Amino acid sequence: MGNWKKTKIGEFLFEREGTYKPDDQAISTLKRIHKIDFTGNFHIVSKPSKTNMILVCPDDLVISGINVAKGAMGIYHGKEDVTATIHYSSYTFDESKIDVEYFKRFLKSAEFIRLLQEQVKGGIKTEIKPKHILPLEIYLPDIEEQKEVVAHFKSVETEDDELKDELTHQQALLKKLRQQILQEAIEGKLTAEWRAQNPDVEPASELLARIQEEKQQLIKDKKIKKQKPLPTISEEEKPFELPEGWEWERLGDLVCPIRGITYGIVKMGAHPKKGGVYALRCSDVRFRKFDLSGVRKVTEEISNQYKRTILEGGELLLNIRGTLGGCAIVDNSMKGYNIAREVGLVPLLEQSINEFTLNVISSPHFNNEIEKNLRGIAYKGLNLNILNKLLIPVAPLPEQQAIVAKVEKLLALCDQLETQITSNQSHAEGLMQAVLQEAFSQGSHQTKQMAAHAE
Repeated sequence: MGNWKKTKIGEFLFEREGTYKPDDQAISTLKRIHKIDFTGNFHIVSKPSKTNMILVCPDDLVISGINVAKGAMGIYHGKEDVTATIHYSSYTFDESKIDVEYFKRFLKSAEFIRLLQEQVKGGIKTEIKPKHILPLEIYLPDIEEQKEVVAHFKSVETEDDELKDELTHQQALLKKLRQQILQEAIEGKLTAEWRAQNPDVEPASELLARIQEEKQQLIKDKKIKKQKPLPTISEEEKPFELPEGWEWERLGDLVCPIRGITYGIVKMGAHPKKGGVYALRCSDVRFRKFDLSGVRKVTEEISNQYKRTILEGGELLLNIRGTLGGCAIVDNSMKGYNIAREVGLVPLLEQSINEFTLNVISSPHFNNEIEKNLRGIAYKGLNLNILNKLLIPVAPLPEQQAIVAKVEKLLALCDQLETQITSNQSHAEGLMQAVLQEAFSQGSHQTKQMAAHAE
């Protein structure tokens, strides 16, 4: 390890000076850097900006003042000049003193963040500008050692990229596995052995008959009016063959007719300063669960305008606009919540089939049906009339319970695998930071040791 010298960044990095008004004729024909992503790729657009601009020339080092420590920087390799907003800064550099690949990695290191926190008021939270970067004093090896460090980095980065690619591949396989489990569950493939051992269970037709009897009683008790029947299911509509004892049913025929399938609050209004009612949006309804970390409220007055969607517990919720794929069963602890327009309420008349029906609406079969029936151009959504008519495979109740237990067990194993993959991803990210820390703190440690010996 050679000697590292304390060096001001401004001794080898030079700002390309000059700012321009957005309508300045000198830059009117130039394209603009829209962003630099965290891997250093430039995204160039022709769209103008209302912000003051800087000039960027080919082979300049360009740094995002907001996200530099996350990797939003790079060498601009275009053949023509471009512009960027003043949230970026552009630099030329002395190649005899700095290897730019070395410096780019330094800017992503914990050592750079430490120096900013020590030498810049506000630290990394400050929008980093040339006046912050150029005066910084860093420990710098000679140019030959910089190149050796870069070669070492590239070797480690190649291994790191291969590891991340493998982890991403594992995540994709895990997603496919979850979908396969759910699809095989609703086709009866998971319980083929169970059926062989339990041949005399009550068929699904008896369960459906009881649901229809409940509806007829509601009509008789004048709690609902006689409803127009949904279309008869034709053989051509059935997407796959069901086991003996199973039945196809339209979703709307399984729903409590007093409430029906509906959506919630159209305009949420401002967040109330006091009190209020929690209202679930599509961002709160995830795949088979709720994420209440960002749930917001509406006023009681607004919620009361949509009394039919005030939750009682036990309903199924399904995203029908916005971020699709979210679906979950409402827990009793969420009683009194409401829902937004992008969330569909599916209150089943017979709640004993909730968990099995959740498996259906989170399956590839059901998601494919939703995708085929989306309406709209800029903001696509699922029409409630179509949702009512979508087909649901219904298993005998005892088999539903066996399926639910098996799916829960298999998905729990998937969750364990995902936890392990996520842990490995965090370890991979931490490993790269450790390599950066080791490389860029060596000069500082070496200088401190030399000073200690001198004393």
